[in-house]
Amino acid sequence: MAAPGPNLDRIFSALADPTRRALLQRLDAEDGISVSELARPLSMSLPAVMKHLDVLEGAGLIARQKTGRTVACRLTAAPMEDAMGWLARYQRFWTESLDRLAAALEKAP
Repeated sequence: MAAPGPNLDRIFSALADPTRRALLQRLDAEDGISVSELARPLSMSLPAVMKHLDVLEGAGLIARQKTGRTVACRLTAAPMEDAMGWLARYQRFWTESLDRLAAALEKAP
C-alpha cells in the first residue's frame, strides 16, 4: 500500500490537535466566522489562535477572507474527503474481520 501523500499528512496533522478540531467544529461551510469570534471562547492569545488557523489553512481545511479589518474563516471540508477515503479502507478491513469473527462464533458449539 502506498504511503499517504503530503496533503493527507497535513490533514491528519491538522486534525491531531484538539484546539484545531474545536475551531473546525465552530466553522460553517457557507458563512464565515471572524477570527476574533473564533478566538473568544479559547483560553489563548489571538496570535496563538492565528497559528492554529495557519495550520488549518495549510491543510486546505479552512479559507480566510479579509473584508476591511475583519478576517473571516470558513470551512472547506473537501480535503477531509481524501482522509475519509483513506480511512474507509480500514473500516472495510475491520468490518470484514468482525463479520468473520461473528460467523465463527455462530458456528461454535
